Order: sequence, then C-alpha cells, then structure tokens
Amino acid sequence: MPCDSHILRQVPLFALFDDEELAVLAEQVEVETFRPRQRIYRMGDTAQHAYVVVSGSAQVTTIDEDNQDVMVAEPGTGEFFGFASMLEQTPHQTAAAAVDETTCVRIDRHDIFVLLQQKPHAGMDMLTVLGRQIHTTQQLVRVRASRNPNDMIESEATFGERIADVVAGFGGSWTFIILFLIGLSVYTAVNVALRASAWDPYPFILLNLFLSMLAALQAPVIMMSQNRQDTKDRLRGQLDYDVNRRAESEIRDLALKLNRLNEKVDDVEDLLREGGRQTTPAT
Repeated sequence: MPCDSHILRQVPLFALFDDEELAVLAEQVEVETFRPRQRIYRMGDTAQHAYVVVSGSAQVTTIDEDNQDVMVAEPGTGEFFGFASMLEQTPHQTAAAAVDETTCVRIDRHDIFVLLQQKPHAGMDMLTVLGRQIHTTQQLVRVRASRNPNDMIESEATFGERIADVVAGFGGSWTFIILFLIGLSVYTAVNVALRASAWDPYPFILLNLFLSMLAALQAPVIMMSQNRQDTKDRLRGQLDYDVNRRAESEIRDLALKLNRLNEKVDDVEDLLREGGRQTTPAT
C-alpha cells in the first residue's frame, strides 16, 4: 500500500531528508505488513527489495560453516535490513522473518534511482547516516573484539598501582619469607654476639620498630593490590555474564525455532487428516 511521508520521517536512515525529499520517496516506496513468523525473504533469494521496519521487529539469520542458524541482527523500529544485497543486485546472504506483526517500508533500486534523479542531495544525506552507523558498528566491534580484563586494567594502571602489585606479589612469596627469616636471624645473631657493644641489644627494640613500620606500610599496599584484583574479578564476572547472556539468547532462539517446527508439523498433520477425510467418502 502507499506510504505516508510521516512514516518515513520516523526512520533514522531518512532523518536528514527535507519534506520534499520525503515526499518524492513516499511516492515510490510501499508499506507492507507481515504476520508473526512470516518469512520476509529466504537466503539465496534474488534481492529485489530492502526493508525498513516501521513497527514490530524482524530476525535476520544466516547459516554458519556448521550448518547452524546464527542470528545476525534483530532490527526494530527505524532499522533496516537487506540493503547491501538490494544495492548490489546479488542474492540475499541472510534470511529474514517477522518476529511479531511487523510493518515495513519496501524499497528497491528504482525507488532510490528516482529519488536521486529528482533530489541528488538526498544521496549525500543517506551516505552520511550510513557512515555514522558504520563508525558506530566498527567502534562496537573494536571494543568487544578483545576484552581481556588483565590487559584492560593494566593499560589503565597508574605507576603507584603497579608498584603495589609488585610489592604484594613479592611479599606473598616464599622468596620474601626465606629472605626475611635469614635477615632476622643474622640481625639477632650479630646483636647477641656483640653483647654490650650491640647497637640493638635484646629485646631488640629497634628491630621491633622496623617491623612495625614495615607492617604499617605493607598492609595498605597489599590492600591496594587486592582492590585491583577485585576489580579484575568483577570485570571477568561481567564478561562471563555477557557470554552467558548471548548463549541464553541463542538457546532461546533454538527453542523458538523448535516450537515453530512443531507448529509446522502440526499443520501438516492437520492437512493430512483433512485429506484423509475427503478421500474416504470417495472410496
């Protein structure tokens, strides 16, 4: 059915269009409504049209090397899909289906060609919006591609925090314990051997002062290192949560597809039963 320019105004892809450009495009494109779970196009179909979601949502999927369906995107209101194949006039590399009742604006190459003939500046507006989305996608991929918590925290660590990690790592090692015991043994042995001329005779008051100062300094340094470790653990937990959430989403999609298959099987069984009832009287 014909499209209203007010509908196109809500689409981010056409956000920079003026009223005249929207009017020209509205005369060319059409609005199409899909039922829940209705197939919009199949993978490998000739890409004659692209779609912009006006209301509802769709699922765009593809098949990976293991012949498993993988959800590429779930475009919602204002988002588009199928444009790359439509512009290149190549078969669709993905499949698309409506999640619920979905209304889309259907666009083909001729629609865009007519728009650019009458309003050449509309092409630059579309390229500007597409460029912004590409940059946003690249930034998202760049941030999420390698999110090693250790690397992320180390890159933001200050000089004092690095020293705290070194002190805490050395203070919690057997090397420190052995060297510390050796130092205490030598210190006490020398002071006992010197007797009256010792600089810190028994009960080693100066040594106790040094040990107290060492403990007073070492404790907050170790706590600083532990706080950084807690930050790493929280970040690891967040990354694990993201992975689990994606896995849950994929499992939910699999369950949804199984339910759809069951519904299709039930429909086939109903058709077979109806066919059996119709052929029985004839025989």
